Amino acid sequence: MPATRLMLLSSPPCIFYHGPRGPFTQLNSTVPIIHHFLDDTVDAHPNLRLSGRSLAAHTAAIDLSVTRGWPKGIEVLLFVFWLAHAASYRVVAASCDIPKSTVHDIAHRVTKAVLGILGRTIHLPDPDQLEDIAAGFSCLGGSPALRTVVGAIDGCHVCIKPPAAHQLDFLNRKLFHSIQLQAICDHQGRFIDLLVGFPGSVHDARVLRNSPVYYSPVYYRQLYPPEGWCILGDGGYPCLGAPICLLTTYWEPVANPMQAQFNIIHGKARNIIEQAFAMVKARWRSIFLRALEVKPAFASEVVTCCAILHNICMDNGDLFEAEPPPEEDGPPPCSDAASGENLRD
Repeated sequence: MPATRLMLLSSPPCIFYHGPRGPFTQLNSTVPIIHHFLDDTVDAHPNLRLSGRSLAAHTAAIDLSVTRGWPKGIEVLLFVFWLAHAASYRVVAASCDIPKSTVHDIAHRVTKAVLGILGRTIHLPDPDQLEDIAAGFSCLGGSPALRTVVGAIDGCHVCIKPPAAHQLDFLNRKLFHSIQLQAICDHQGRFIDLLVGFPGSVHDARVLRNSPVYYSPVYYRQLYPPEGWCILGDGGYPCLGAPICLLTTYWEPVANPMQAQFNIIHGKARNIIEQAFAMVKARWRSIFLRALEVKPAFASEVVTCCAILHNICMDNGDLFEAEPPPEEDGPPPCSDAASGENLRD
């Protein structure tokens, strides 16, 4: 037997040695971002885009039973920091002095954990809440004509790096690659329904027709709004009476002063969904104003997490103020639905 082999066999078997063992991971308290976890007096908004109270609520809401040795609060902190910095593994790794592979692992695991509270955070209102929501929209529009309105719907495009084989599918009418976010909000700007992931080339009206709130035998009981109620939408949607009631404005030029007045109160009330999107875009500017360099499927999950965090922030009084430019689409086809134009008169 070779001498080297004998030497190894005659050496003490180190694998059986048990001595003092340090923690699996250690916090480097000199990294500035860690101060948001260690010091409650530090203002979290500049780096995390949300308040310490919202961060604590978000941490408490999700289940992270497996954390690879990091404290749960630290993993959520790094995830939010990752969202606030364009979902860049490199930036977070450099800022927090941890490997990119660790950032990748944390980002994906916390994303799954956040998606686990989607149903608790973004959900359709109970029937006994509809009266209060309708009263809120009447107040927003300044008219009792909106006493049956229980939501406002709109969509926005999130810029992505498209897959090479399907670039044209994701090219939208503004000539950049995107996935779509369709949302319905209540009178306070909280999201009550969400659909994320359709390629940017798909028209808003088609996204609506393929959403569970519009029509699906499987989700029939989830049609929203329920019979007798309506939601408000912009010119990118058809004016519908069935299968759901969706009211849009009259096309300009209007025929009479009554139509002009309807457009005014409609615009005042529907603006709440624009404000909701504006807050999400202002809070997560790096997500919504740059191309996400992740796969489209994961990009959809990241955008959904941003919407979930929006509702958590709303519940904690953590608001961002911004006014986005209005978007208007051309009149869409609506051959498969009943017109709702007479409902505006």
